[in-house]
Amino acid sequence: MSGSGGKCIVVVDAYSSARRLAPLFAEAGYDCVHVQSDATVPAVYATSFEPDQFAANLVHGGDLRATVAAVDGYAPRYVLAGMETGVEVADALSEALGLPTNGTALSAARRDKYRMIEAVKSAGLPAAAQVASDDLDEVLAWYADVGGRVVVKPPRSAGSEGVAFCTDAEQTARAFHALRGRRNALNGENDTVVVQEYLYGAEYYVNTVSRDGRHHVCDLWQRTHVTAHGVLDLLDSTHLMPRSGPEQDRLVEYTFAVLDALGIRHGPAHAEVKLTPDGPRLVEVGARLCGADLPQFAREVLGTSQLDWTVLAATDRAGFHHAAGKAYQLRGGAAAVALLAPEDGWLVRYRGLAALHELESVQEVRIAVHPGQRIRRTINDFGYPAAVYLRHEVAEVVRRDYRSIRQIDGPALYEIESDREEVCS
Repeated sequence: MSGSGGKCIVVVDAYSSARRLAPLFAEAGYDCVHVQSDATVPAVYATSFEPDQFAANLVHGGDLRATVAAVDGYAPRYVLAGMETGVEVADALSEALGLPTNGTALSAARRDKYRMIEAVKSAGLPAAAQVASDDLDEVLAWYADVGGRVVVKPPRSAGSEGVAFCTDAEQTARAFHALRGRRNALNGENDTVVVQEYLYGAEYYVNTVSRDGRHHVCDLWQRTHVTAHGVLDLLDSTHLMPRSGPEQDRLVEYTFAVLDALGIRHGPAHAEVKLTPDGPRLVEVGARLCGADLPQFAREVLGTSQLDWTVLAATDRAGFHHAAGKAYQLRGGAAAVALLAPEDGWLVRYRGLAALHELESVQEVRIAVHPGQRIRRTINDFGYPAAVYLRHEVAEVVRRDYRSIRQIDGPALYEIESDREEVCS
């Protein structure tokens, strides 16, 4: 251990946004030990994993007793999940070590999208009609009763990977066969398929941190979607919202009740909620940080974010309870806007990035796919070639620039070679 005086935090699967945690814990005087929930880091997270940030990297091989013994050697004070894949291992470790824990009784419901919604319903909260099965006949019998537009999804993936929107039995059957038995982006197998009623309404993120069952709202975002590339609701931007307002009040009240229903008493959570004509309805919630590096962007805009609150909850219980509930202050507007790649191939170059940089509120254009690399048509949250971060003291400037980006982004922005195996940058 380094000069932390033996103070240690364990993070399970510190990928994506969670890669930001170790330096912040170090600033608070704590070392971080990393636990991989699996020997293989999911490919979608591999580039974000920075093992050198940690005092140790332990690989969970499936033997909980052995992993508990290895972790216990560092005398940790807190265990948390960084990303979705780490939730169940973090629950098991924290429970076995006698640390603040969400426990294992509802671990599966915090990961499995079907069980999640059923747990929410069992707590008396409204939620989507749904079915989960490995039997197509059962799914189609359910669809015959429900009808209309439905969402077909894997039970345990992320980033809208594998999600399909269907309006009849034939489409539903095709989507079922496309998922059943396949490996998903998080290295799991889709042993069942979840089908849910489609929820109409605007969609939001509610990012929280909890300690001892007390929940704090770190930031709220409204999502926007476009219909593109054969996807009905393709996420194309997220807009930071003020903390207060009628919509926010409804979202927060419902989300807090969802957290209670799922036993999320400690640590960060990322809820996706729709405001339907009948009120708030859960899309899903993860007992972990918001992804896509949004917590870091929120930190730059607001001064604090889910990252800071996670560190506070883990290291200073009294300090968290003293500060929790204080509303963040948003001055102006901020948004993260995704570019949408139009086709598969090899990226030769971007033709119009200068036009993006010229927009008044642009803070950063973050490139994920560089010239010479493979580019794939954007059909889910893992396929964005670049993201543009907007911030301005006048919210309307951000909204204007978001609309401008949608005009700039399109086939003309990309020079893509479809048939070559390799492109030199």
